[in-house]
Amino acid sequence: MNTSSARPIVLCLSGHDPSGGAGLQADIEALMAQGCHAAPTVTALTVQNSIDVSDFRVLDAAWVLAQADAVIRDLTIAGIKLGMLGSVEMVDTVVQIIRRLPGIPVVCDPVLRAGGGGALGKDEVGYAMRERLLPIATIATPNLPEARILAELPNGTPDQCAEKILPFCQHLLITGGHGDENEVHNRLYSHDGSISSFTCERLPGSYHGSGCTLASALSGRLALGENIKLAVETALAYTWRTLRDADRPGAGQHFPRRLPLDFCA
Repeated sequence: MNTSSARPIVLCLSGHDPSGGAGLQADIEALMAQGCHAAPTVTALTVQNSIDVSDFRVLDAAWVLAQADAVIRDLTIAGIKLGMLGSVEMVDTVVQIIRRLPGIPVVCDPVLRAGGGGALGKDEVGYAMRERLLPIATIATPNLPEARILAELPNGTPDQCAEKILPFCQHLLITGGHGDENEVHNRLYSHDGSISSFTCERLPGSYHGSGCTLASALSGRLALGENIKLAVETALAYTWRTLRDADRPGAGQHFPRRLPLDFCA
């Protein structure tokens, strides 16, 4: 039996979605599709489905630290992906974990709203992430509504939000798709002043877990050693395909198809 593994391991600090459309299941599937292994640490439990979130509970900090410590002691971590944290205390807990893994690429998905619009943390959680997590992250991946919270600009454009957020982070990917335009514009801003735009066809319908899918795929590409621009481009292309092939298992949003039907065949 071959006991060695060439798969990069990504530590995922995210919430659990019992519907399986978003959260840690999205992380696991998206990372598997990149050829990586997900090490999922649960930060919060949610009550949600394809329609919306109705409640959530943030786990005790000691439990989260214990989960992460057990993994870090045993496995070689090549990347870190952050999802729903839910409280300022959990932000501080995750900062402690990241500082134990210096030099590891960190993708911060500031999950503050569910796809159906329900809150997954107060705005103060977003501000704590901006000031404490973004400075030690490699890249943040907010959608435009989340970027507006981070920037404290309720009606800000992507460029305006980026101007407010970039002083806190190395790279910022603001994803589009929240307007009525025929094409979706995703913009990568870097601390050196460079801006890259990635455009894709707008797909019909709404999707549950698209942000988790993108951030996880991106963390996998970085763990594999890709540079930031190529990793973003690859992750965006992969995410678009998962949405193109999405299905609708419930009465609400579509779920991305992150693994091909013959993945385990």
